[in-house]
Formats: sequence, C-alpha cells, structure tokens
Amino acid sequence: MTQTTDATTAVEESGTSKKRRPRRSRKMSLHRAWFVAAVTFVTIIGAAAFRSLPGLLIDPLHQEYGWSRGTIGAAVSINLALYGLTAPFAAALMDRFGIRRVVAVALTVIALGSGLTVWMTAAWQLLLCWGLLVGLGSGSMALAFAATVTNRWFTERRGLVTGILTAASASGQLIFLPVLSWIVETHNWRPAAVTVALAALAVVPFVWLLLRDHPADVGLKPYGAKEFVPKPAPVPGAARRAVTVLLSAVRTGPFWLLAGTFAICGASTNGLIQTHFVPAAHDHGMPITAAASLLAVIGVFDVVGTVASGWFTDRFDARRLLAVYYALRGISLLFLPMLLAPSVHPPMLFFIVFYGLDWVATVPPTMALCREQYGEDSAIVFGWVLASHQVGAAVVAFLGGVARDVFGSYDVVWYASGALCAAAALMALVIRRRPAAGAVAVA
Repeated sequence: MTQTTDATTAVEESGTSKKRRPRRSRKMSLHRAWFVAAVTFVTIIGAAAFRSLPGLLIDPLHQEYGWSRGTIGAAVSINLALYGLTAPFAAALMDRFGIRRVVAVALTVIALGSGLTVWMTAAWQLLLCWGLLVGLGSGSMALAFAATVTNRWFTERRGLVTGILTAASASGQLIFLPVLSWIVETHNWRPAAVTVALAALAVVPFVWLLLRDHPADVGLKPYGAKEFVPKPAPVPGAARRAVTVLLSAVRTGPFWLLAGTFAICGASTNGLIQTHFVPAAHDHGMPITAAASLLAVIGVFDVVGTVASGWFTDRFDARRLLAVYYALRGISLLFLPMLLAPSVHPPMLFFIVFYGLDWVATVPPTMALCREQYGEDSAIVFGWVLASHQVGAAVVAFLGGVARDVFGSYDVVWYASGALCAAAALMALVIRRRPAAGAVAVA
C-alpha cells in the first residue's frame, strides 16, 4: 500500500507539475493581441504614404497644369471628407465581412486611385482619382480600423494601444515624407504617386496572412479579459447599422461635443498643417525638401506625444486632457506666422517639436470618451466622430487654398485655426461624464 500510495503521489505530483508548466509558459509568452497590434501598426504605416503626398502636390500640379490652388485643394478636400465619411461604414463592414477583407480591399483601392493619377490630364480626373478613389480607400483604413482592433483584442491597456496605433500614421509620415519630397523635387510628382501605390500594395500580403479578425479565431481571450469571449456572428446590413447607430448617437449631447471638437482637430491638423504647411513655407522662400523634413520631424514627436497621451488616458480624465491639448495647439498656431522664414531657425524647431507632441494626441482621449458613452457601438460612433474630423479638415484644406489665392498668404488661416482650438478646449470641458453604473455596464 505504501508503494502504491507513493507511486500515486508521484503520479499526482508529476501531473501537477505538468499542469503548472503551461501556466508558467503562458505568463512568460507574449499575448497574440500584441502581434495583431503590430501587424495593424505596420499596415497603417504602409497606408500612411497617401497622407504624406497631398501637400507636396499643390505646387507641382499648379505649375504643370495651371490649376488654381483652390481647385487642387478641392481634390484634397474630397479626399479628406470621404476619409471620414467612409469610416463608420467601414467599421460596420468589418463586423460583417471581417477586418482582413475590408482592409485588403481598401489598400487595393488606394493603390488604384494613386496609380491612375499618373495619366490624368484634367482637373476632374484629379477629383476622381485622388479625391474619390483614394478617399474611399483611405476611409476604410481610418482610425476606426484601429478602434475596432483595440476593442476586439484588448480589455486592458486600451488607451496605450490606441496611442501606439494612432502614432503609426505619424510614423508612416516620418518614413515617407522625406522620400516623397525628394522624389517630387528630383523626378517630378508622378514617380511619387507610383511609390504611394506600390507602398499600399506591399502591405496587402501582411494583412491577409498575419491579421486575424477576433481572438476567438485562435482560441484566445482578449488581452486582460478574465473570460473567453466568443466571436460574434457577422452583423448583416452594415450600412443600416451605421446609420442606426448615428441616429441614436445624435440624440445625445456628448456626441455633438465630441464631433465638434474633433472637427476642429481635423481643421487644425490634416486640413491646415498637413495640406498647407509646405506651400506656406515655400512662399517664404524655404525649399520644399526642408519644409517636408519639418513635417517629418512633427511625425517623430507625434509618435512620442500620442503614445504618452494613450498612457495618460488610462490614468486621467479624458475631458481635461482634451482641453489642455486644444489650448496648447491654439497657442502654437497663433505664433506660426511670425516663425516662417527662408531657412530653419531655432524658434521654428521649437514650434515643430511643440506642435508635434500635440498633433493627434487628441485621439486616445476621444476614443476613450466614445467607449465610455456608447459601449459596443463605440467603434462606429467614433467612425462618425472621425467623419466630423475629416469634414473639418476638408473645409480648411479647401478654404486654405482659396485664402492663399485671395489674400496672397496663409496668415488669416493660422489665426482663425488658433481661435477655433480655443473653442474646442472649452467644448471638451463641458462633456458630461457617463454615470458610474452605466460605465460598469458597458465594461
């Protein structure tokens, strides 16, 4: 009996040790969610090439075809507007057909639209290729993509992951802006458009082979979740759902405040600096390559600022963070007209660093407030909030070009954008927090 008991004990101890080893290895291994986040990061970087090009095309297209800056700005405006308006429908399509399919098709459409611009001869073709096709494709690659990945794969560290994925766009700008500006300066704009098309196509295999739609596809819980989450069934009627969520959200005050602040965010970043900074600096005698390099430096510090903002969002009141970000951005824009010069000097570098830290630091707290207010529909609601961001960007991209044609400078646009940022800071502070019980229910 003693030998049998000892043998049984040994077997039990051996079985116990076998059960303990996988636990140890699971603790030491990296959760699959981080690999999905890494693939998403690389995907957004590759797609960021198309966002780097519009500001570099204004002067070359104006010189080659004689099109006014307002006409070229209209194409950029359509692009930016569709970038936002497509996002909520893309988020719903991801619920219906999966992330991989939607993103792969979107990248292909971007490549098609950018590649076709090489053969254009009329302004309407610019509106069609760069405005419509690239706008639709880029809208499906918008931050709603990052929001969907974050909501599905992460329960903890959502703010940090949101900041990292948002920073991917800036990283892409950092990679592509100097390269594309050199290509435009040395070989004209057409090779740059082809480069954008090839960069978008190059990412498609990564998306198709490495990205997964849901943790349940690989038998895992979301990162930080205590229980396994089954993969939800495909949601039919993507367009209907996107509209239904919008109709529900517009009945709430926080939606209008979030949409309003984010519209000003788009106006003061994509619509203003990204589209018009290079031609504005060139107006003051600065070489295009130097101005594009400054935008790339903004991208460097944007990565730092956005990741830090995600970390702050996990710990502080998102409303107050937004108020601080918008206030600081407005102050910096008011000083910009005094800093533009033929060469790069220390005050300009200070502006670039300061503004770069704030570039899209607004995204993590805005996503957090959408999650807090709208729960499972938050990705689609954020898609509509992003639509307002891009509408604001589109308006300023167009009006900025018109202002340059009418007044001969961009000064009035800088000052107006600074005032709008002050208004956004006040709007952020009056957003009401969701009651604690509701927040728990959503979580």
